Parts: sequence; C-alpha cells; structure tokens
Amino acid sequence: MGVIPTSQALKVAEERGLDLVEVSPSAKPPVCRLMDYGRFRFQATRRERDARRENKSKMNNVMREIQLKTRIGEHDRHSKSRQIKRLLGEGAKVRVSIMFRGREITHPEIGMEILRSVAEDLADDANMEKPPSFEGRLLTMILGPSQSKPDKTAKPQKQENAKT
Repeated sequence: MGVIPTSQALKVAEERGLDLVEVSPSAKPPVCRLMDYGRFRFQATRRERDARRENKSKMNNVMREIQLKTRIGEHDRHSKSRQIKRLLGEGAKVRVSIMFRGREITHPEIGMEILRSVAEDLADDANMEKPPSFEGRLLTMILGPSQSKPDKTAKPQKQENAKT
C-alpha cells in the first residue's frame, strides 16, 4: 500500500476487520502489515509444535543406559532384554553395562557371556554398534536400533472361515 500515516492505516485495518501489526520497528519508516493477528499466532504455535514433534521423531542420537550385574538371574536378564527392546523401538541407542564389584573383575568371561546372551536375545531388533569392551570396572557394549523395522501401522488381515 506504500507509506501512509498511522491513523489512516488503522482506519483501513478496522474497515477490513484486520489488525495492524508492526513487522519491522527498526526500519525507516516502520513496516506494518494488515493481518488477522489471532490467526497468525495460532499458525505460529502450530509450526512450533510440528517442529518439536519432528525433533522427537529424530531421536536417533539419544543414548540410554541399562546396567546389569554379573550375578543377574535368568528371568531378570530377560526382563532387561525386553526393556532394551522397548528403548530400541523408541529409536534410542542403548549402552548395556555390566558392573564388576570387588573380585568379580577377575572373571570378565562371566560378563562377556551375559552380554553375548543379551545380544542374542535382541539379534532381530538391534545392531551392535560397539562390541563389548572395558571402561574401568564396567564392561559395555552399545546397541542401536535395527534398520529393518516391521511396519506397526499395518494390521494383519483376519482369515475368514467360510461356513457352508
């Protein structure tokens, strides 16, 4: 519309049922737009919400940690494996750590066996990104989500039994 006085711009905005919004106050002369400000704010918050949602879906760089002990029971190990599977399903990488306490450190093969069995339990769901290695008194390995994920949105079709 060009350069017009503020009072005239307010009158035009009122006639059209819009708001006069100052876009760039530091410009000479200041730049204003005629717009529905409520709709503008709604669209801005929607864009922010969509951007946050997209960032959450790109959680591939999140690292979670599960700690185990060398004397873990069979059922407890399966329970931890299910928890790791759930975390991998969310897209996170998982560091699986075996903590050695006291003289347990003299038998690292026990920790290696536990990590091997966890890796076997999760063979279909995880890729081993870092094989087991010692970091002080911890034996750690890093698992990442498998690239070939089954499609959760596809529902299996039911087979209908024809009764005649």
